[in-house]
Amino acid sequence: MFYIHCPHCNEWREEEEFHPKGQAHIQRPEDPAQCSDEAWGDYLFFRDNPRGIHHELWVHAVGCRKFFNMTRHTQTYEILETYRIGEAPRFTQANPDGKTAPADAGDDGHGGAGRATSQLSSHASSHDASHDSSYTREVRA
Repeated sequence: MFYIHCPHCNEWREEEEFHPKGQAHIQRPEDPAQCSDEAWGDYLFFRDNPRGIHHELWVHAVGCRKFFNMTRHTQTYEILETYRIGEAPRFTQANPDGKTAPADAGDDGHGGAGRATSQLSSHASSHDASHDSSYTREVRA
């Protein structure tokens, strides 16, 4: 079983409370009426399917019912971070370690100092160790 951190509730909850909604950070065409059929079709139907780090849109369906983004590794199912819509991801294909410059630390604009701690996902056999520091990664914007 996976435990997922909701950045809105600021709680760790079981995966059954969440639903994936597809790829995150998709830009809608500015003027759909002037968009070609091919470009509109690409926007509606085609998504990236990378091997490695991927940004996804999720909803906390059984909890606060708010949408958020998740950075997940598609080969290992490791959840690297969860963050609110509108925030930039810390982990990217170009920055797989998620290291940021010290100038990025500080207030996150939501009344806190940086992002909430994200926990690496763990299977049911190890979920009792989910609060062990080896399963936790500090994520700060």
